Amino acid sequence: MNVQQADFRDASAEDTGAQFIPDRSSFPQRTAAVATAAAAEAEAVDRGARFPLNAIDTARTQRLLGVQIPKAFGGDGASIFDITDMCYALGRACSSTAMIFAMHQTKVACLVRHGVGSAYHESLMRRVATEQMLLASSTTEGQNGGNIRFSTAAVEHAGAEISLVRNATVISYGAQADGIVTVARRANDAAGSDQVLLAITKDDYTLERSVEWETLGMRGTCSAGFELKFTGSSAQIFPEGYDRIHAQTMTPVAHLCWSSAWAGIAAAAVERAQAFIRKAARGAGGQMPPGAAHFNAARMTLTKLRAVITANLDTYAAHEHDERALSSIDFQSSINLLKVEASELAVETVMSAMRACGLAGYRNDGDFSVGRLLRDVLSSPIMINNDRILSNIATTSLMSSVPTSLRD
Repeated sequence: MNVQQADFRDASAEDTGAQFIPDRSSFPQRTAAVATAAAAEAEAVDRGARFPLNAIDTARTQRLLGVQIPKAFGGDGASIFDITDMCYALGRACSSTAMIFAMHQTKVACLVRHGVGSAYHESLMRRVATEQMLLASSTTEGQNGGNIRFSTAAVEHAGAEISLVRNATVISYGAQADGIVTVARRANDAAGSDQVLLAITKDDYTLERSVEWETLGMRGTCSAGFELKFTGSSAQIFPEGYDRIHAQTMTPVAHLCWSSAWAGIAAAAVERAQAFIRKAARGAGGQMPPGAAHFNAARMTLTKLRAVITANLDTYAAHEHDERALSSIDFQSSINLLKVEASELAVETVMSAMRACGLAGYRNDGDFSVGRLLRDVLSSPIMINNDRILSNIATTSLMSSVPTSLRD
């Protein structure tokens, strides 16, 4: 079975050739249940820098952690459109919950696209769907400054057994995860850019905390640093090289899901600003308060942010199984610039919403407080630093043609 078939066919359809179309009717209701749980604990999660346990447990109960897994392996076969809608809805409720969900779904997408045909990875997909396992990501290590395409730690080979020791300066929700998807050099004699991706479960590895997590925002992601020690089977290495996984799945899905979560945070801020402006106008006999102009600015940047995300979503979905298109200079530049533009627009939107609310938005108490949302969204430009992205794509952007029409 190829990847495209795994995405759209269920087990019962194998013999008949019938197409599997996921039943998406339950997705909004299931997502709303998780969002309600996330919103109820968002303040406590932020205040205590604690993992949003109730929200993630509700996601398990609603079977959303395995929702992207193809039905052939026990999931719902949710599309990238479904997943990003969920990220947006959760972003409106709790930033940390949304980002955890976005990062988890990015790892699941790697399994779905690149694990078919591998007995180990197909088994792991079934476990994610059945057990609702939470997968974390370990791509940052040592002093590489967030350069995901260069690894220091190497896989050690001893016959069919492999091991890995990795100085992971950040593993978001690493202590709470049921498994980790991590990148490493293929072998001791391999170049830093010759990388493989591994999917490992918590019975195969140990984590020793090395860096604490005391930050301005996104506190509930619990993105501490750890020394990761793993021993397992070579079957746990994805059959495809990381360079292809990175270009075709890891980067586009991560940037689409992250951006959707940030857009949800921005939408929550705009909603609070709208409520404040309405209340202030009613109290002044219909006269608009001074912050009304900033509310309009927030609405405009939110509209632009959503448009940028949906345009890139449409492009990715249209070429999801076209390796050549996904590896093209135009697509890679666009999907990297999405992360930069979405993060900047999200910050701008929340900042305008705070100015619309004035002191009521600046306060940490009250119904119109925007402080937590601003602190959370400020993480977006530095989560894989925008300056690094712009520097990396500067040369390739020069090689990309300038559009000759509005719909090129």
